[in-house]
Amino acid sequence: MDTGLLVIRIVVGLLLVGHGAQKLFGWFGGGGLNGTAWYFRSVGYRPPRLMAGFAGGAELVGGAALAAGFMTPLAASAVIGTMLNAAVAVHRRNGLWAVDNGCEYPLVVATAAVTLSFTGAGAASLDARLGIGGPSIESGLFALVLGLMAGSAVLLSRATARSTAWPASKSRPSTQVAMPQGSAEPRIPQRSAVGQR
Repeated sequence: MDTGLLVIRIVVGLLLVGHGAQKLFGWFGGGGLNGTAWYFRSVGYRPPRLMAGFAGGAELVGGAALAAGFMTPLAASAVIGTMLNAAVAVHRRNGLWAVDNGCEYPLVVATAAVTLSFTGAGAASLDARLGIGGPSIESGLFALVLGLMAGSAVLLSRATARSTAWPASKSRPSTQVAMPQGSAEPRIPQRSAVGQR
């Protein structure tokens, strides 16, 4: 069982590190903090740069901690909150499947994080070396509740910002957002043509 937990931690954790690096530094084809902030603004997060930094930081740090098996319930809660926001703000309107940019990916990642918070990181982890953590219902529930609360608080701030920005409008403006004067257009990766109809 410890080997299986190690595999899940490393794969899910390092993929999250990659996603965080895309958002923060523009690595692996990402838009960097400017491009991510531009996109976050288009989906209603305020202040967009701060929120983009939070999301990228949660993925980077939470993913690294999951991969190392360090403070697993806290790492899992960061991932759960971030994936909740990704699912609701970005993917929900597209249904379930990833091929349609649906919420499949954030759902799978959040599920893996919840699972690790219940099972513990396993013997090949920093938690085990430090004598902390381990499998327990309490740590799993802690991570789940903390992640849902933190993610919901961010979603609530997004909803508040959106309603404040457009209080009298009966229809939402398009998601096109003008770039500030003198700003380079951010590099936003194009969606893969695989599976498009």
